[in-house]
Amino acid sequence: MVWKPQADDRALAARASLLTCIRGFFATRNVLEVETPVLSHAANSDPAIAQFETREPHMWLRTSPEYAMKRLLAAGSGDIFELGRVFRRGESGRHHNLEFTMLEWYRQGWTYQQLMDEVVALVRHCLPEKTLQETRLSYREVFSRYTGLDPCTGSIEEISAYIRSRRLQVPDLSRPEMLDLVISHFIQPEFPHDSLTVVFDYPAEQAALARIRHGDPPVAERFEVFIGKTELANGYQELTDEAEQRARFEQDNRLRLKNGMPAGPVDERLIAALQAGLPECSGVALGFDRLLMALLSAKSLAEVLAFTDKLA
Repeated sequence: MVWKPQADDRALAARASLLTCIRGFFATRNVLEVETPVLSHAANSDPAIAQFETREPHMWLRTSPEYAMKRLLAAGSGDIFELGRVFRRGESGRHHNLEFTMLEWYRQGWTYQQLMDEVVALVRHCLPEKTLQETRLSYREVFSRYTGLDPCTGSIEEISAYIRSRRLQVPDLSRPEMLDLVISHFIQPEFPHDSLTVVFDYPAEQAALARIRHGDPPVAERFEVFIGKTELANGYQELTDEAEQRARFEQDNRLRLKNGMPAGPVDERLIAALQAGLPECSGVALGFDRLLMALLSAKSLAEVLAFTDKLA
């Protein structure tokens, strides 16, 4: 029976130092640290995420503190951040663990472009000895540069043909799922290892909880940050319209059922908070353990977690 931790003393000390570093970063910027519940009466509706449930009482382990943090914002908390554990079923591997640490924060009155700047500033603050070249590209630009595809106007047949041309079988996927596959399999692996790549303005159909900016084509005011070839952070100009939020929850649940996943109850407390008035804000979630991997030049989460799900 293996009982010893996987991470060595150096990694454990680095984890403690990085937590202190992040808290110091936000303290100097007057961003309040908060704690929200790990258990919730409402489920995350995201069709791409599977959630853990408890039986008695019937609740869900959070996949993100997002919904509760937005309730704090609507109640007048001002700028906030949280460092805490989150849980996702079926996510295990070199860059995934069933349980991991997420840093999430919200800036009231900020645009998502301003938040992009702060994410980059945080990474540079936490990794002062790393020389990271920064590149910012729209979602459309990154597809054009690496694949020649247009993700906004390209047909599902064109995207499917590209995937097959790279000798990968195309399962029965929706158009957004195909775009995600192209990003993860053919674009991310091309990012330079010593880079910070910021991708922004996603197709409207990949808005998640981001606001959509109308135009030709309409785009979701969403961004992702990659450190080297690894996804690090995902941010939005937050959706504040309760009717649109409910419609997206219902659409997500329809997709979950179509994909053979259970639908979850809508978070009515979040809807009520939006009705009361969520202030204009932008928010981002960042994988703390992946940031620690970058700090230590680690190859897997097993090097930076004391115990992975295999040894829990």
